[in-house]
Amino acid sequence: MDTKGLIEQILNAGRELAEQGQTIAQNKLDIPAEGSEREATLSGMGKGAAIAGVLALLLGTKTGRGVTGAGLKLGTLGALGGLAYKTYQNWQSQQAGQTISPAGASIENLTGPQAEQRSLALLKAMIAAAKADGHIDAAEGAKIDDMMSKLDLESATAKLIKEELSKPLDPKDIAASADTPEAASEIYLTSLLVIGEANENERSYLNQLADSLKIPKELAQQIENQANQTV
Repeated sequence: MDTKGLIEQILNAGRELAEQGQTIAQNKLDIPAEGSEREATLSGMGKGAAIAGVLALLLGTKTGRGVTGAGLKLGTLGALGGLAYKTYQNWQSQQAGQTISPAGASIENLTGPQAEQRSLALLKAMIAAAKADGHIDAAEGAKIDDMMSKLDLESATAKLIKEELSKPLDPKDIAASADTPEAASEIYLTSLLVIGEANENERSYLNQLADSLKIPKELAQQIENQANQTV
């Protein structure tokens, strides 16, 4: 599974949704049951749009939110990674007299296994953030399963989503793959962008995630400020 390419497609889908003020759930799921029209519809959507649709259900009508979080207006991994990197560097420059770890490589500069590992971390962070308000119940889970079936997501992608949905929400698990401060900043920024304006449950999750990622409070606040400016 080319997870880095998939994340790019998700971000592109999110950007288009934000620009159009529409949702895949409303406009993309009237899919014919069979035949060439069905194939054309699925082909035109792309996997990124399909995952964005799944995230739409994760965010759900119970919270009255937009499909993928307005923060996905960033649109590309380069923009996301660049914003996280710049924010970390700015914070680092303010730490006079302290020994600070170098930021490491941004997601858009990674290739091969490293790119796959970072991209998987970001995809898992997206899913965790989308379910952080605790509204996913059996009925919501059934809707998501039905959507994945309709969208013909490849088995590896569908399996990953189902596995992540079935897990208890655990910020330590999401933080475990952050092997550099840059990775930690990207995971936290991605989570903020998906959640948008946080409710009490999501605020608690974000605080625990920042602690698990070992992000200092001042840096966490600066990343959040950048996320708020983006939305």
